[in-house]
Amino acid sequence: MTQQPFSRPGAIDLSALKRPAGPPPGAGAGAPAGGASGSAAGGGSYWMEVDQQNFQHALEASMSAPVLLAFYSPTRLPESEQMARDLAVVAEEHEGRFLAGLVNIDTSPEIAQAVQLPSVPFVFAVLDGRPAPLIQDVMGLDDLRAALNQVMQQLTAQGMTARHQPRAAVAPAEGDAPEPAEDPRYAPAQDALAANDFDGAVAEYQRLLNANPADSEAVAGLAMTTLLQRTQSVDPEAARAAAEADPDDIGAQTMMADLDLLGGRVEEAFGRLIDLVRRTSGDERNAVREHLVGLFTAVGNEDERVQAGRRSLASALF
Repeated sequence: MTQQPFSRPGAIDLSALKRPAGPPPGAGAGAPAGGASGSAAGGGSYWMEVDQQNFQHALEASMSAPVLLAFYSPTRLPESEQMARDLAVVAEEHEGRFLAGLVNIDTSPEIAQAVQLPSVPFVFAVLDGRPAPLIQDVMGLDDLRAALNQVMQQLTAQGMTARHQPRAAVAPAEGDAPEPAEDPRYAPAQDALAANDFDGAVAEYQRLLNANPADSEAVAGLAMTTLLQRTQSVDPEAARAAAEADPDDIGAQTMMADLDLLGGRVEEAFGRLIDLVRRTSGDERNAVREHLVGLFTAVGNEDERVQAGRRSLASALF
């Protein structure tokens, strides 16, 4: 593995593959069967075969939770295919902490060319649309499992706890189960919010995350409460005037996006920052992207507007 698996990679030209996302491939059950040749058919709950038609879909999926793209070649190095299959096994074990995308470069050479693939096997980690080299050596299942456990632990420590939904998930019929009772763990934070004590609510949600970094409800609650906290003393008219006066002022535009979101203008808030992503670069672009991802978290990944916003952000980044 590289020493910094999520550091920024060198330039990777993906422009040849920018196209409207195709539908995800048909989902099957379980991990791919073993074998020395041929690509794994279909996909599982948390892995998929990736080709040129669904490559953009795989990139967009990284806006919700990490995607690991495993490049292999049955003809050049059969062991690389087995490693890709093993990655699918580990993806199923992690139950959505990452989505494994298996790329057969014998049948999809255009993807290998676009990412300037140096060798096989090769695994890229893609997080929020940003690819980074992760693994470039043949690894057995046990070593691969240990390495990815470490990566997931690092991400959890950084507060990255989102999960992919199962690709073959089926929604339950209405009336199949009663509404879950409210979890008393969140009551102190909710009480603080009801009293407009945003500092107290932030502290409560942070306490929950300190105890369990994988608490997705606390992650979303902290994102929304932080949004309320940073806008509580802002004059909306002055903020809008500042944003209109300088369309490239990151502070003014992110603040206006916050206010738009709170005012129910969700698409406008997302669009404002996506446009700013297109006009910026380097650290400035990353700051805008991170702010936008925070707004996505506050609204909720299940919201259709967030899903559309993530697709637009992925297009803006590539």
